Amino acid sequence: MNDASLPAVRIGAGADRPPEEREIARDHVRLLLSDLLGETHARFDHLAGILRSGDLLVVNESETLPASLPASGEPGEFVVNLSTPYGPNLWVAEPRWDAAHPGPLPVGAGDLVRVGGVRCTIVSEFPGIPRLVFLRSEEDLREVMRSQGQPIRYGYAARAFPLSAYQTAFARVPGSAEMPSAGRPFTGRLLDRLARGGVRVAPVVLHAGVSSLEVGDSGPGSVPVFPEPFEVPAATANTIGDTRASGGRVIAVGTTVVRALESAVDSCGEIREARGFTRLYLNPGRPIRSVDGLLTGFHDARSTHLALLASFFGSERVERAYEVAARTGYLWHEFGDSHLILRGSAGPADERDSPAS
Repeated sequence: MNDASLPAVRIGAGADRPPEEREIARDHVRLLLSDLLGETHARFDHLAGILRSGDLLVVNESETLPASLPASGEPGEFVVNLSTPYGPNLWVAEPRWDAAHPGPLPVGAGDLVRVGGVRCTIVSEFPGIPRLVFLRSEEDLREVMRSQGQPIRYGYAARAFPLSAYQTAFARVPGSAEMPSAGRPFTGRLLDRLARGGVRVAPVVLHAGVSSLEVGDSGPGSVPVFPEPFEVPAATANTIGDTRASGGRVIAVGTTVVRALESAVDSCGEIREARGFTRLYLNPGRPIRSVDGLLTGFHDARSTHLALLASFFGSERVERAYEVAARTGYLWHEFGDSHLILRGSAGPADERDSPAS
């Protein structure tokens, strides 16, 4: 893909702490609605007035792991962010100096390190992504995570926060290195309101690995995507088919959900039961067929998430939305604000402000 086809977005300020620590309820973060009419400002719990009876939210049930562990070796003291298991005691992992300073570290194939006190061997670099390595441990690092692990965080975070701050209302299946953060603003009270309004919820699982926050000047188009495990249950595939047949909209809660669903689309364009690993890279050259809307956060200009948004909504429309978001103070990153993108028009507008200029 040519990186020139990616949107040239403006970047806003990042949220450095959860909204609860800013005296804002989880479901009271800001929501930017982008549809055919333009941009509209709302609040996240206004979803109950924006979505229609018959719409379907597809959510990621992956639970966030305490995947960041202390490590030591020839480079000195550092951290290892575990990403994705590929076999018994074999992980793709990211060694980095600390939350604010990424690698690659001066380690290579055959080097011995200790991760949470466990002896580990660097097997090799991950092909095409030098900041990631294959790491083989002599003991089960899942046990070490339970006693020593912390949630993965980056330099923009004000401090370390508990694992509960990185879980969504849908978390059920442990496995994500980083929170499927689009689902974070949902609360039980909002889900009750949506259910009373005829909006249904269906689950998938995609265990998200470490994100590509530091992709370099080359941009996301030249960064390989490593395989991540996913599952689309038969019941969810059937519910999506029924929703579309009855005229409802299918709205993915997060880019992880889009990747899972797109990995389950058959040759006829229908979503089928599927499971396995996906390394699908969605970009403007690969249109999205599985959903009618996408609920997400705000992403860095060079991230692969932004390429997916451009695939769904078009580069120019993403640029327009991000211009509005940056100019009007929406917050980026996992503790920030939300963005609902609809291909068509939103419909009911009883809880919406006027379109943003």
